[in-house]
Amino acid sequence: MKSKINVYKFHESNSLEWDTFVSCSSNGTLFHKRSFLGYHIDRKIEDHSLMLKINEKIISVFPAAVIYNGSKKILCSHPGATIGGFVTNSNPSLKKSFDLVQSLVHYAKNENFFGIRVTLPPDCYSDILSNYLEYAMLNIGFTYLKREVSSIMFFSDTIGETMKGFKPSHRQAIRKAEREGVRVRKSTDFETFYGILKNNLSTRHGVIPTHSLKELELLNTIFPQKIVLYAAFLNDKMIAGVLSFILNKRIELAFYISHDEKYQEKRALNLLFYKIFQKAIQNKTKVFDFGIFTENEEPNFGLARFKENFGARGVFRNTIQIKL
Repeated sequence: MKSKINVYKFHESNSLEWDTFVSCSSNGTLFHKRSFLGYHIDRKIEDHSLMLKINEKIISVFPAAVIYNGSKKILCSHPGATIGGFVTNSNPSLKKSFDLVQSLVHYAKNENFFGIRVTLPPDCYSDILSNYLEYAMLNIGFTYLKREVSSIMFFSDTIGETMKGFKPSHRQAIRKAEREGVRVRKSTDFETFYGILKNNLSTRHGVIPTHSLKELELLNTIFPQKIVLYAAFLNDKMIAGVLSFILNKRIELAFYISHDEKYQEKRALNLLFYKIFQKAIQNKTKVFDFGIFTENEEPNFGLARFKENFGARGVFRNTIQIKL
C-alpha cells in the first residue's frame, strides 16, 4: 500500500527538527536553515515554510513565504534566501519526485494560493546530479519565470592545479597585487566593507545592498565560521572585500564582491580570490559559486569575463512558477 505524503506548515517549535534534517540532507544549504531564515531585522516576511512527511517522518522541507499579487496569495521561495526548493534526505526517484511536487501543489490549492514560485539552486549544489524534481515540476505545469546565470568553478585537489585554469592575465594580476603590497586577511570590519560596497553599487548600478549593515553584522555573529569577510588591505586601509557564504561542505558562494575603484589598478580582487580559493581547497570545498552575472536575464559581459578568467563557467539559477 502506498504511503501518503502529508504536508505541514512549519512552526517555530519544529526548528531543531528542521535544521537537523537539513544538516543531514543531500542538497541542503545554509540558505535552507531556520537559523538563517530567521535572522531578518529590516524586512517583514510572512513565513509559510513546509515540512513533508510520511508516517510522521520528514522526507523533505520546503522554505517558503507568502507574497501578494494584489489580493492573490503566492507561495514563494523564502525571500530571505537566495535559493529555495525541496531539501531531501536522499536523491529521490522519479516517482518520489512527482509525489513531492504533486503534494506541494495539492497543499497550495487547498490553502487558496493563486500560484507557487520557486528559485532552484544550481544543479551542482546537490551531492548527486539529478534533474528529477525540476522535471517533475515542469511536467506538472510549472514554467520558467526567469533564468539567471551564475559563474561556477570546480576546484582541483590543489591550488596549483586549480591555477592552471586561470588566464595568464589573472595570474599576472595576483603577482602584481603582492608586489604592490596588498595583503589579504579575514576581517570583522563590516562597516568599512559596507561603505565600499554601498558606494560601488550606487555608482555602477544605482542600487543599494540587499542586506543592511546591521543584518550582515548579525549574520556574522550567528554564523562566524560560515559567513566570512575576506578583505584586502593596502597599508592597513581596506580597499576590497568578498563576503563569502560557506553553504555546506561542498559549496562556497561569493555573496558580495566589492572594491574601492580608486585602487583598481592594485588588482586586489584577483589576490583576494586566489587566497579564498587556497583556503577553500584546504577545507575540501568542491565548488565555488561567484554569483550571478545577469540581472533580469541581461548579461554583464565584463563581470562574466572577470570570473571566466579564473576558469568559471555559467550555470543556470532558475526561477519557475505555476498558476493554480
